[in-house]
Amino acid sequence: HRRLPPVFHVAGTNGKGSTCAYLRAILEASGAAVHVFTSPHLVNYRERIVLAGAEIADGAFIDAIGRVDAAAGDDDLTLFETITCAAFLAFAETPADYLVLEVGLGGRLDATNVIEKPLAAVITPIALDHQNFLGDTLAAIAGEKAGIVRKDAPAVVGPQTPEAMAVIERKSQEAGAPLFAFGSAWNAWAENGRLIYQDDAGLCDLAAPRLAGAHQFMNAGLAIAALRAAGLM
Repeated sequence: HRRLPPVFHVAGTNGKGSTCAYLRAILEASGAAVHVFTSPHLVNYRERIVLAGAEIADGAFIDAIGRVDAAAGDDDLTLFETITCAAFLAFAETPADYLVLEVGLGGRLDATNVIEKPLAAVITPIALDHQNFLGDTLAAIAGEKAGIVRKDAPAVVGPQTPEAMAVIERKSQEAGAPLFAFGSAWNAWAENGRLIYQDDAGLCDLAAPRLAGAHQFMNAGLAIAALRAAGLM
């Protein structure tokens, strides 16, 4: 995990997959090679691991899983922990410019949360989910999701309820992470069928997202905000 390319770490309840897809698309359009780790998969486990733009091959996936299993020995890893370790192994051994890393569950205790300093910690809108693991209030869940923020790495935050936002603000302050939040540091909206994005650096008038749904304007806006906060746009 210390030999990975620069990371965008993405947590939240709604829109993680779309936000990761937009981050990947924008970075690849700029000519960058991008690793991606997402979950769950639709057809097979290999979909979760994209190496420099291409889904991991069968042989490479089986080899990585076998090496992780051998290294774990008697340690009883969960399925997600095993796949995360295999993904990190493959990412570390395959050159790329960036890694878009989606949290599996929560954030604070998630297997992906070993990144010491991401380019940005991205938090999509939070709702009640996995309450048996994360807590039964938005505040409790937000505290778990905000566990990915790191000192001196921007915390880029999508639209939140006041309850969740208060927790994220506090966690970011405690961690020493600069906050780049929707509604204060950046905004995005649909206008005349186009995506309008605005922050302190200016306004962007962009084509509409290709993914269907009005909510995709906000997900795309969050991806742009993450790239801007990381200094890449």
